[in-house]
Amino acid sequence: MKPALALLAASLAGCAADPVQLESDKTYRVEWIGERPLIDRSHLTVTLGEDGRAYGTAGCNHWFAAYTREGDKLSFETAGSTRKMCAPALMEQEQRFLEALGQVQRWDVSGIGQLRLWPATGKPIRLWPDEG
Repeated sequence: MKPALALLAASLAGCAADPVQLESDKTYRVEWIGERPLIDRSHLTVTLGEDGRAYGTAGCNHWFAAYTREGDKLSFETAGSTRKMCAPALMEQEQRFLEALGQVQRWDVSGIGQLRLWPATGKPIRLWPDEG
């Protein structure tokens, strides 16, 4: 193999092997909360600011909370939110989401590249990078 081609192959292989990371100032879209998927067409997001503050949409309201991250450890303080009223099912989902955030203890990435925020027990909040 020619040196330039070998270098290209090695650099591409290195990119493929790099693990996915939880990034600050990147928005992630929630797909599941524990054992339940989101209500159709609802939109929940999580963004971890570089300043230690997290925020996003909770389906109906905007939410915000301080967070701490060290390695694979991640925790959120009690979340606050705006106080708009929506359909009862959306309000219930929003409450479950905000409660689940308060129970997060660590994060990882699944084999399919999905971000997971894990509580001490039970199923994780599952998210994808928000592309839109």
